Amino acid sequence: MLKRVFAADLGTYIDTDVLVKGWARFVRNTKSTTFIVLQDCSGTVQLVGPADLPVHVKREDALEIVGRVRKDQRAARGFEVDIIDIRVVGHSAESLPFLSRSDLTDIGLETVLDYRPLALRTDRGGTIFRVEAALVEGFRSALRRRRFTEIFSSKIVSEGTEGGANLFPIRYFQRVAYLAQSPQFYKEHGVVGLERVFETGHVYRAEPHATSRHLTEYYSLDFEMGFINGPEDIIAVEREILTEMFGNVRQEFGEQLGQFDAYLPSMLNVPIWTFDECLDRLKRADAPCDLVDDLTPEAERQLCTMAEKEAGVSAIFVVGFPLSARPFYTFPRSDGRTAAGFDLLFRGVEITTGGQRLHSRRDLEHALCQRGVDPHAFEPHLRMFDFGMPPHGGLAIGAERITTQVLGLRNVREATLYPRDVQRMSP
Repeated sequence: MLKRVFAADLGTYIDTDVLVKGWARFVRNTKSTTFIVLQDCSGTVQLVGPADLPVHVKREDALEIVGRVRKDQRAARGFEVDIIDIRVVGHSAESLPFLSRSDLTDIGLETVLDYRPLALRTDRGGTIFRVEAALVEGFRSALRRRRFTEIFSSKIVSEGTEGGANLFPIRYFQRVAYLAQSPQFYKEHGVVGLERVFETGHVYRAEPHATSRHLTEYYSLDFEMGFINGPEDIIAVEREILTEMFGNVRQEFGEQLGQFDAYLPSMLNVPIWTFDECLDRLKRADAPCDLVDDLTPEAERQLCTMAEKEAGVSAIFVVGFPLSARPFYTFPRSDGRTAAGFDLLFRGVEITTGGQRLHSRRDLEHALCQRGVDPHAFEPHLRMFDFGMPPHGGLAIGAERITTQVLGLRNVREATLYPRDVQRMSP
């Protein structure tokens, strides 16, 4: 039995018999020769065989081939594989909606989603999800280097982190439970014991949006850290880890990024503007601005354009939103009116929400009462603050949304393997 060799490694097997496996990306027959471009998880390679192959091969068939690697300077990779034996191990349909050589930008998004596995074989489709995976791994590795510990929290909860709004109820034996909106409370518990924690996992928002930027189920990248002096400490960490994440993607996917409107800048000099300052800038630019406690999508786009002109990067940290518009656990700024929290806008879209949290049980109980919520309902969470909770804070980044913005995609569903929104539950 020959050991399987991946396409990317065949260059070191010149004049050697090998076993290769993959899909027929391209098949061409001449009077004397059959040419097959085989694709596996590492790349592609051209195979050459006689016109009368022992089996019929068509595009997208799954193949196992024994062949000999032959040096050929005319070939794109400097070698080809001469077919000795070939077997079809998985037959493709005679008619498919598109092929692995297709350009996904010419295909409707709904068709792409309905046939996602085939879309993943295309250059664009495969690169999107490899970049997304690299961003998530970059997030993890950057935080591990900074002494963060990864945690894994439950996605079935008894209460919402934001007072019960926008929750998906589920039947949990003889009671009602909910799908988690966020690992926020569990991250804070982790701070009490481990000081610096992070988590990556799905979260659920029962918000009836039907836009190019919202999902009801998305993959959230969260971290929380203790003994901070203010939200600026959180911002400093995010600047560093995003810069590292983007640098890793540039290095690993340099050539493939050319098919996208990619944007992977250094984030170390992203400016920080207050919410009130943002409103003033929008008014001076004669932009429609009747905003009260949040920014509209159009305002976010305009502010990123301003930041790019002034600071050279299409991104901005916005701090000091009105406290009343933020979750009850948000720490106030010194004015008592605005929140010690922030959003990160990137290429015109908010990709991060974060900030400092209340760390006193008394302050949390007071904040809940101000919002008409009985603190007793949160007792399992509140008692964690009896164990010496330090000043702390953190953030959350949507993996699909940051991938969308980094690659310049048109819709967040392009960066979601199987989107869940108000319209789609299948496949």
